Amino acid sequence: MAMHRSTRATDPVARRCIAYIGARCLRICLLLSFAVWCPPAQAHGIVGNRLFPGTLAFEDPAVNDELAFPDFSSVGQWDQGSAVVDDRVGWSFSRLLTPTIAIGVGGGWIHRNWRASQTSGFDVTNVGLKALLYKNDSREVMFSAGASWGVGGSGSQAVGANRSDTVQPGLFFGKGFGDLPECVSWLRPFAVTGAVSVEHPLAASSMNLGIDPQTGQLSQMTTRNVDFLHWGFSVQYSTFYLTNRFAPGKLPKGEPVQQFVPIVEFAFDSANGVKTAATMNPGIAYVANTYQVGVEAIVPLNSEGGRNVGMRAQLLLFLDDLLPSIFGKPIFDR
Repeated sequence: MAMHRSTRATDPVARRCIAYIGARCLRICLLLSFAVWCPPAQAHGIVGNRLFPGTLAFEDPAVNDELAFPDFSSVGQWDQGSAVVDDRVGWSFSRLLTPTIAIGVGGGWIHRNWRASQTSGFDVTNVGLKALLYKNDSREVMFSAGASWGVGGSGSQAVGANRSDTVQPGLFFGKGFGDLPECVSWLRPFAVTGAVSVEHPLAASSMNLGIDPQTGQLSQMTTRNVDFLHWGFSVQYSTFYLTNRFAPGKLPKGEPVQQFVPIVEFAFDSANGVKTAATMNPGIAYVANTYQVGVEAIVPLNSEGGRNVGMRAQLLLFLDDLLPSIFGKPIFDR
């Protein structure tokens, strides 16, 4: 879940380069999404003994039938040169088309506190495809790709979400260390996941509300649309490895659910000519058979990352287990 920020105009040559790279990545991801074949995916982001919980700051590598609601966050940041606090209630839904390809849609509602006044409105609606490209149970590896479309005009000017259409191709991975040798067995509970995506706007500018620096009042202002590189990674610790259910080199008979997973996520938003916004997000997730509950702090690592410590909380429902009669198999099962 990338954080969008308004920035000043960047170098035209650099903008064209990022636009070209983004377009090429989008084509590659779409081709891979429709051409890929691999063994059927397992629920909840499980690969071998490893469970990758749904991350809150960026996309995880799993491809599932799931609903995230409510997805709440509260964070202070800079917008149009002014300090604001955004309280957001979001949602996202994904449905398997095949065992390895899912279609998803998501959006949200934002309440923005400008100190001098308050505004509210819808966030941008995003629609996308995501495909599981590779999975290795014994090595605890999962790799996915996807592409999404940010629907232009679906967000409100009042909360800075009235942006042009955007395309956002991305890559997502997860690697658990349960396959490490005995000499470093203490590392086996750890895992890393990561995501990288390019957000490319299809128009040069948008109109949103902002604080006029001359009057200090809210007014319509032109927002310069720039290309963003959203990227991040997480470090996770699987408490499943602390139980006697785990045996090195042997796959489990049952799913490694019903466990707490401590996690630290690092999220970054980069654009040419602007300092990267960076946050560290320590938290914990509890994963059950039909749901996951996650909560984490949002700790700015620089001024662009926020004004103070915020928080996120999410309820993630595994629809294939919660409603198996409806979501028990993909729409186009092979």
